[in-house]
Amino acid sequence: MAQTRDLTDGPVWRALWRVSAPMAIGIIGVLSVGIADSYFLARAGETELTAIGFIYPVIVAITSLSIGLGAGVSAVVSQRLGETADDRESAELALHAVVLAGALAISVAAVLALLAGPLFGALGAEGPVRDAVLAYMPWWCAGFPFLVAAQALNSVFRAGGHSEFAAIAMVGQSLINIALDPLLIFGLGPIPAMGIEGAGIATATARALAFVAVLGFGLWTARIDVSAQAFRDFPASVRRIVRVGLPAAFSNAINPAGMALVTAAVATVGEAAVGGFGAATRVQSLLFVPMLALSAGIGPVVGQAWGAGLRERAQETVRLTFLLCLGYGAVLAVVLWLTAEPIARVMTDGLDAVPFATDYLRWVSVSFFGYGILVTANAAMNAREKPFHSLALSLGRIALVYVPLAWLGVRLFDYPGILGAAAAANVAAAAAACLLCARVGLFRLPAAPTPATPAN
Repeated sequence: MAQTRDLTDGPVWRALWRVSAPMAIGIIGVLSVGIADSYFLARAGETELTAIGFIYPVIVAITSLSIGLGAGVSAVVSQRLGETADDRESAELALHAVVLAGALAISVAAVLALLAGPLFGALGAEGPVRDAVLAYMPWWCAGFPFLVAAQALNSVFRAGGHSEFAAIAMVGQSLINIALDPLLIFGLGPIPAMGIEGAGIATATARALAFVAVLGFGLWTARIDVSAQAFRDFPASVRRIVRVGLPAAFSNAINPAGMALVTAAVATVGEAAVGGFGAATRVQSLLFVPMLALSAGIGPVVGQAWGAGLRERAQETVRLTFLLCLGYGAVLAVVLWLTAEPIARVMTDGLDAVPFATDYLRWVSVSFFGYGILVTANAAMNAREKPFHSLALSLGRIALVYVPLAWLGVRLFDYPGILGAAAAANVAAAAAACLLCARVGLFRLPAAPTPATPAN
């Protein structure tokens, strides 16, 4: 099989499907780990459930840094392949991406491990909850470099139109993690019950094994070049990847980092609110899978089209993804209005957090379409090598709308004020995404109708 799949021929929907469909399966696998952690830890105790409520937005924010780096890799590789398909150059870029990603991830993990205590203390974690957080984080940090390096290599696969390889690795990692969760959390035979620390060990183990598998596959199929000559263009590759990847990393990290600040606002309501809010946002992440898969698929399609000079094809791709996000968001809103409470009961084991999770899923769901448009627009602008536009979009949503409205809302209206802030942030992001994509030539707004000339 050729390393590179041409995404510039045929209908746009087919090109999107080729990349997005396998990624939907992979993303479900990754996000199901968060659902599994919440499910098992809710049965370990309310302290553990509350702890993972504090942990989740922080680790998603840090993980998003690696997703942004992957956006840089995907943009560079896909545009280059659109200009001229070159499997050798793709294999060299894969090596450059893995080395760069691994070095950056080790640095970030070390800093996070050192600052975990004061960071989570500042977010409101206290007493036994803070102890549980600090038992989990060292293991999560140990597995982080393996996750980032594997994602960088998977980005090269996606840029070449072969997202199925990335999806298989993501699903395999998730299955290992979920299988180890109950074993290490509750114990079995000679294996002692380790609670939330066991969940951290399961995550680190699964990530290490997944990286070994991805790297081995890349070497076996010659999709990564480890020869001495492969490093000759390393500085140039790093500069181009970082030029897109660094602002894209911050763009991806801003949203979950803002969630950490919003979680601090939720903490002023009480621990049950934190548990319910955290459980609802993890369910939300799973429901966002189709839109996240579109964001993973739109980058290679737009990148190859733009690199080949097919501007109208890139615009058609963006329009289609926006419409798909709008339609899927409408379906989600209807379904969650009917099923929010039973879902909340399953995710919180019938604890005091149920009403908080129910209200989030019911009321914020009407704006889910806006978040989908946000993430797909960011991916398209990154592929167009306009990462500062996506950074401005994400920063504006969080800093200008979500966080300030959440803190104002919780003071004026208690927990419902936070829900209103979330909905407002998503809708505002959708409108801004359309305007910014139009500005960089990726989206054409409907033309104003020409007034009829009155008859003489």
